[in-house]
Amino acid sequence: MGIEEKIDIDVFKVVTRAIAEAENLELMTGHLSQLLVVALGIKGCSIFALNHESQELEILGSFGLSVGYVNKGPVLSAKSIARTVKGEPIVVTDTSNSDLLQYPQEAIVEGVRAVVSLPITLHGRVIGALRLYHYDVWEVSERDLDSLMLLAEIIGLALMYTRLRYALLSVKETTNEIHTVWLEPFGV
Repeated sequence: MGIEEKIDIDVFKVVTRAIAEAENLELMTGHLSQLLVVALGIKGCSIFALNHESQELEILGSFGLSVGYVNKGPVLSAKSIARTVKGEPIVVTDTSNSDLLQYPQEAIVEGVRAVVSLPITLHGRVIGALRLYHYDVWEVSERDLDSLMLLAEIIGLALMYTRLRYALLSVKETTNEIHTVWLEPFGV
């Protein structure tokens, strides 16, 4: 019997709608995390941004994980499934038999039995990571891994789009404020 495939076109539809309807980065990453957990039938999901200065993965959004697990400590890119920040997808099928985790004991306590860590890239540069957590051993098919990599790339584009949209709205608000406060009183 082959490995069960979990990713289909419906997952992509849900993700695309969540991205298109999001008003800000926090809302988008929160919705994406929640939708991926439900669509894939997994324990949890986290979306991280890579801080290139500190080399830490900073959480942008998460769903399905306890506050204690999410706040367990800094996620250092060199210690936490390190090859992801080099652009490689990593599948830890069984966390009890892996030396790739930075916080293995915390994963056991949380009930995380498997982790899929995918690089989020933009123009070939790693800008973050998508992590999927399963409460059971998880054998990921090659097709699903390819689909998840594509999904991570889409999330990279969505992060850029959301940040650009926010920047443009901020510029627009500032321009309107300058006009209203500084120029209107002078008839300009």
